[in-house]
Amino acid sequence: MIYGYIRVSTDKQTTENQRFEIKKFAEKNGIIINQWFEETISGAADFRQRKLGKLLKRLTKNDILIASEISRLGRNMLQVMTILHYCLNAEAQVWTIKDNYRLGSDIQSKVLAFAFGLSAEIERNLISQRTKEALGRIKSEGRKLGRPIGRCNRKLKLSGQEEQISIMLENKVSKSQIARELKVDRMTLLRFMKNQKGIMSPDITMM
Repeated sequence: MIYGYIRVSTDKQTTENQRFEIKKFAEKNGIIINQWFEETISGAADFRQRKLGKLLKRLTKNDILIASEISRLGRNMLQVMTILHYCLNAEAQVWTIKDNYRLGSDIQSKVLAFAFGLSAEIERNLISQRTKEALGRIKSEGRKLGRPIGRCNRKLKLSGQEEQISIMLENKVSKSQIARELKVDRMTLLRFMKNQKGIMSPDITMM
């Protein structure tokens, strides 16, 4: 299967230019786009929460994902590397048009896959370490972390976790990862952050 992936950040942008580029590329190379995935969402959003995440789950050996440029997949290097590593594990290929990127099953791609995976693992470990150090400092100052004892109401599920959430956000931990760490649904976390604007920094709650 050959998939065309299109992403724009806002509804004020048009997807037509990207679609035209991919169609023109496909015609020039004698290939047919079997299915299109199109979405309007920030590239900074976790790809698992995007249509791209659904597309990645469909990829199998020898499938090809075509995008107009690599930045359509994600807005930061760690996220792009994670996505490319996912595709390599599925033995699928990623082609981009503007930057002429080709990720396939050759030895060069496998070397890149190793580098991507290693870089992503190092970054996750650094984030985890920075978070642990910050939490350790707070505990050493005698400040308590965690939900107050006896609070089981769902609305209060994250009460007492404000500082921990803030620290993880400051260390560039994604909201999806924070939700997993705190064992709550991502929407529960987002609602809690929205309701805590008076406690948490406005800059942080908007991230």
